Amino acid sequence: MSDRRPDVSITVSPATADRFDDLAAVFGRRGADPGWCWCQLFVRPRELEPPDPADRRGALCSEVERATVAPGLIAYADGEPAGWTRVGPRASLPGVTGNRALARVLGGDPASTWWVACFAVRPRHRRMGVASALLEAAVCFARDHGATAVEGHPIDVAGLRAGRAAASSLYTGTRSLFAAAGFVEVGATRPTRPVMRLEL
Repeated sequence: MSDRRPDVSITVSPATADRFDDLAAVFGRRGADPGWCWCQLFVRPRELEPPDPADRRGALCSEVERATVAPGLIAYADGEPAGWTRVGPRASLPGVTGNRALARVLGGDPASTWWVACFAVRPRHRRMGVASALLEAAVCFARDHGATAVEGHPIDVAGLRAGRAAASSLYTGTRSLFAAAGFVEVGATRPTRPVMRLEL
């Protein structure tokens, strides 16, 4: 069931250098989620510490500026920056390929299999369908750049003991979000952490 609101126009564009101010608006103030991370978790080997918090914005800015293919997408709700997702070849994300639990369940070509790593949605734009629009656009973006499959590692909220999760733990998306977009479970690292895959 879609959470998309018909009264809100949601568009999605690649996160290019000329849109970095919009991306910064999504990430918000330093120290707040997701302003603490600036999407640096997956772009370096897991054994390396991420950049100092003060340098993470600059790291993402440099990545966007030098990329030949945008490292992610920005969603706009009625023209206002509302959300972000990182999507790219699995092989380009050391934090994914170096994860031992994921290595036990992943298959396929890591170069042509793309990975939806995370989502960030501004609090005032939640429950509007922003994440759904981002995932739909991520699949199209991956297909347009030669992907043969798209994967993600969301959280299965329904499987949690409390049946709900803190907003800060939903950054990889939810199982229901991926399932609604046609992804199927191909494995799991834990009972509530499935790997979801969509063949293109």
